Amino acid sequence: MADIKIKLVKSISGRKKDHIATAVSLGLTKIGKTVIQPDNAQTQGKLAKIGYLVEVVK
Repeated sequence: MADIKIKLVKSISGRKKDHIATAVSLGLTKIGKTVIQPDNAQTQGKLAKIGYLVEVVK
C-alpha cells in the first residue's frame, strides 16, 4: 500500500476541537511538520475534514 506525506501549513490554534483532534491524530502538532501516513480510507477521511490546514506533499 502506498504512503502519503502530509504537511501542516496552517495553525491549529483556535480551530474547532474535533479538527484539532484530527490533526493531532495524524501526528501534526506544529506548523511545518511533515508526517508519512498510509494512503487508506481513514487517512483520506481525516484529510477531507482538515484539508484547509494541510498540504499533501508528493
